[in-house]
Amino acid sequence: MEFFKVVSVQDARELIKKEFGEYNLGFEEVNLLQSQGRILSEDIISNINVPEFDRSTVDGYAIVVEDSHGATESIPSILEILGEVRMGETPEYNLKSGQAVYVPTGGMMPEGATGMIMIENTEKMDEDTVLLFKPISKGENMVFKGEDIKAGQAALKAGRRVGPNEVGVLASLGIRSPKVVKKPRVYILSTGDEVIDLDEELEMGKIRDINSYALSAMIEEIGGEVAGREIIKDDYNLLLEGVQKALKMADVVLLSGGSSVGTRDYTHKVITDLHGKGVLAHGLSIKPGKPTIIGDGKGKLIIGLPGHPVSSIVVFKAIVEPYIFSLLKTEPRKIKMEAITTHNFPSSPGKETYHMVSIKEENGQTFATPSFGKSGMITLLSKSSGYIVIKEHEEGIDKGEKREVYLF
Repeated sequence: MEFFKVVSVQDARELIKKEFGEYNLGFEEVNLLQSQGRILSEDIISNINVPEFDRSTVDGYAIVVEDSHGATESIPSILEILGEVRMGETPEYNLKSGQAVYVPTGGMMPEGATGMIMIENTEKMDEDTVLLFKPISKGENMVFKGEDIKAGQAALKAGRRVGPNEVGVLASLGIRSPKVVKKPRVYILSTGDEVIDLDEELEMGKIRDINSYALSAMIEEIGGEVAGREIIKDDYNLLLEGVQKALKMADVVLLSGGSSVGTRDYTHKVITDLHGKGVLAHGLSIKPGKPTIIGDGKGKLIIGLPGHPVSSIVVFKAIVEPYIFSLLKTEPRKIKMEAITTHNFPSSPGKETYHMVSIKEENGQTFATPSFGKSGMITLLSKSSGYIVIKEHEEGIDKGEKREVYLF
């Protein structure tokens, strides 16, 4: 067994894309009110014009715009009032030069009107006459039929994340149940005799299952779904059964722990014995997180993550999260900001290094201070706001450099 034939982070991403890039989650229809945060699986083609008629964007008078040209406070234009348009009704007027029709905001424009003059730029002399005090241009204060969205036009593209704005667009098109990409289902197996769940008594030598809870939150945050979580002891048969069950229930399987070279780590053997393509890579040129396994479960991705919480999170961010976004057919949402480093940051030659940092504001500037600690220390997470990535070819970061910080 050849351990740690290390691949770079970029090569790992390319390997995963090559082996699992064709995996298809499929789609489902969801109620519009439950579509928030989901990813559209197809272009939304409008079958109507939006708006479906010429409409006013102000309260005022629909006119032939040439009638307003030259109008001033001292020499107003004088027009005949034909009547008014009621909301939700089709006006029966056919407007001609010298005439005006009152139209409320959102009301349908009468035939012949070419613009709207705001009511504050007019004065009603009597029930049949209105004075205009300002010239307007063609199409002013109105929206033409189909100006927003034309029938046959893609109003929203596939891969777009649905937010409040998108819900509004879908509602305007009368779409009750948009088609969205199914959520990628991820099964998490925490391995080790020492690992216990939160409701078990903490005895000497035992540790709580931190990773599956942290990973679950990260998966759900980016649009995935946790198909199940399970703690499995250091037993080959139990782990094999657990992975086989997980592969039936999920699209991706994460094994937390069991990726190093210890005699009781069965992850490598279990992946090999699934009779798929086996272990595709064992070892990642990343710090922290070197003992990472990438494997094939008969067409489904299996990742053996390191047991240390920080290492597990770093590897998830580096290679698992991009794959989940690719399954959703959308771009990753990286929340980042620029900050000035307050210390020198060391790197590890030949490895992509992820340094945890805390952020603070001083005198209008943003500073990033390294969070020092080992990858197994929980406080490294609690005192960090995000991380800085040092590429393989870089020889660290000097104090005072401006770098991108990826925020948690």
